[in-house]
Amino acid sequence: MVDENPIKVPKKRLGLRFVIQEHFAHTHHFDFRLEKDGVFKSWAVPRGIPEKPGVKRLAVQVQDHALEWGKFEGEIQPGEYGAGTVHVWDQGIYEAQKWQHHRIGFVLHGAKLQGRYELVRFKRAGKREWLMFKLSD
Repeated sequence: MVDENPIKVPKKRLGLRFVIQEHFAHTHHFDFRLEKDGVFKSWAVPRGIPEKPGVKRLAVQVQDHALEWGKFEGEIQPGEYGAGTVHVWDQGIYEAQKWQHHRIGFVLHGAKLQGRYELVRFKRAGKREWLMFKLSD
C-alpha cells in the first residue's frame, strides 16, 4: 500500500519515537505509542488524540508492542488480535518531561501534533485507565 501523502518525520531533533496509528477494528480508535525501554508503551484512545488544550480523552493502556510495530500499516486478519485496518496517522519524536507511575508528561514533535501533553492515571478507575490531554504551550 503506497500512501500518496506520506507523513514526514521531523529530523531536526533527536529523541525517542512516538507513533499514532488509526485502527479500524471492532471499534474505531487510535493507538498511541511512546518508545521506552526498548518497546512501545501503548494506549488505545477511542475518541482520538486531543489536539487543543482543555480537551480530555480516555486512554486505555494495552500491552507493550515491539518497536517494529510502529511502522505497520495494513490489514490484521480476522481472528487475530486487533483484526482490522491500521495506518500511521502521525509519528515523530518526543521529549519525556516526567515518567511516573501515575503521570507521564511529554512534548510531541510530530508531523501533525506538536506540543506538551500529559497522561494521568485515573485515581478511582482501573489501573489501565488514563486521561490524556494537551497542555497550553
